[in-house]
Amino acid sequence: MTLGITFSGGPTALLELGGVRLLTDPTFDPPGDHPIGERVLVKTEDSVLTESSAGVVDAVLLSHDQHPDNLDDRGRAYLATVPLTLVTPSGAARLGGTARGLEPWEETQVGPLTVTAVPALHGPEGAERLIGEVTGFVLAGDGLPTVYVSGDNASVDLVREIAARFHVDIAVLFAGAARTPLFDGAPLTLTSANAVEAAKVLGAAKVVPLHFRGWGHFSEGPDVLRTAFETAGLTDRLMLLEPGERAEV
Repeated sequence: MTLGITFSGGPTALLELGGVRLLTDPTFDPPGDHPIGERVLVKTEDSVLTESSAGVVDAVLLSHDQHPDNLDDRGRAYLATVPLTLVTPSGAARLGGTARGLEPWEETQVGPLTVTAVPALHGPEGAERLIGEVTGFVLAGDGLPTVYVSGDNASVDLVREIAARFHVDIAVLFAGAARTPLFDGAPLTLTSANAVEAAKVLGAAKVVPLHFRGWGHFSEGPDVLRTAFETAGLTDRLMLLEPGERAEV
């Protein structure tokens, strides 16, 4: 059996695995400014999926709720319509409703899938004190490929911890080397070079990047990703989707 994935744009994708439909970090707002404290994040492209075209989902996999490029206004309203949102414990406390917080390495069942929350670090060492909790997920089930969804993680060391516990077949990596004035512009998500390193560490047969286009603070787009994987001799592992494109992995 395979993973079906439809890339909407930004961090948002529809995953279909073992008869379960999951949506990552829902962002549906049109292009425009999204203030966050004294900063403004700028959305530059429409999301292809809408609340209705995404269809019925079994759960949302939410990396974190603190930033509008991972959960914008319409995405936040959308959470009230879904049966389950898996997120960090602090995110669940803020969101309420159907949100369920998972600690790192905690498991839950969504249909035939075992969903395990895995650690993520949204920036350099110590970033959590300012940014707060972030999570990734591993999806596994009998006869199914094991899928790692990184969320907004910038740490290859944490990827090594995950690789020590799981044999990952498909890595859905939030890339784009997001940068803001925080931490002197240090990358807040995987750089393209670190996405390559993560692919090597995981030994994943296929890598599907998300979070590399559609927002102004994503500093490395599809061309940089493609070049990094070509240079590393890993072109056969990279599945770089266009917004709206669906693939079976």
